[in-house]
Amino acid sequence: MKRFYLFYSFLIVIACKEAKSLTADEIVNQAIEISGGNLYAISTISFDFRDKTYVSKNKGTVLERIFKSDSLNYTDIKSNIDFQRFINDIPVTVSDSLAQLYSNSINSVHYFAQLPYRLNDTSVHKELIGEATIGTTNYYVVKVTFDQKNGGVDFEDTYMYWFNKETFKPDYLAYDFHTDGGGVRFRKAYNERYVDGIRFVDYENYKPRDPKETLDNILDAFLNDRLELLSKIELKNINISFEN
Repeated sequence: MKRFYLFYSFLIVIACKEAKSLTADEIVNQAIEISGGNLYAISTISFDFRDKTYVSKNKGTVLERIFKSDSLNYTDIKSNIDFQRFINDIPVTVSDSLAQLYSNSINSVHYFAQLPYRLNDTSVHKELIGEATIGTTNYYVVKVTFDQKNGGVDFEDTYMYWFNKETFKPDYLAYDFHTDGGGVRFRKAYNERYVDGIRFVDYENYKPRDPKETLDNILDAFLNDRLELLSKIELKNINISFEN
């Protein structure tokens, strides 16, 4: 019996060491695997967000936004090469500044819809900075920054993700931003569902009551009711088709 307890204690020690030895990349990879894995790379994903339809093709290298305004049909296409707008299927020219603005907006919607898959983009740097407890659930805390090259105009933004230590799902995220006066946002995932094997969630989107709150203390602000609900990020009519 004594040998059994010694062996059992040994296994606990080994398990704890293995848990502590996880890297940010390993945590994110497990999160991606549990959320859909390689299905992201072989699928076309479409969904409605507010009054627009979004489509992701070719491993996310072609992103579309489709909507109607003043009885005209708009299709915006952002690729790794350029941005193109079509009105009633006719290509139109937009200024470079508007093309950048539209591209950023399209990329942002697709980015959040395809988390955690997009955390393995080439411009992303990940760092495990600690652990946290929210309610009775334990989390890994991963910090994400971006290269200036391929990181978009918001490359200076910093993100924090809270990955459930049991499921590896990112239940919470936060980020700071520097455009439009800057600020911090905190998001809580809800309404989890799987569509053809790919995980999707909606988000409660919070902002600090006090603009002096920082990304470093945003979780404490959330836990102590110093945030207010700003909006809800809801995806509707999700459809998946698998590419050849």
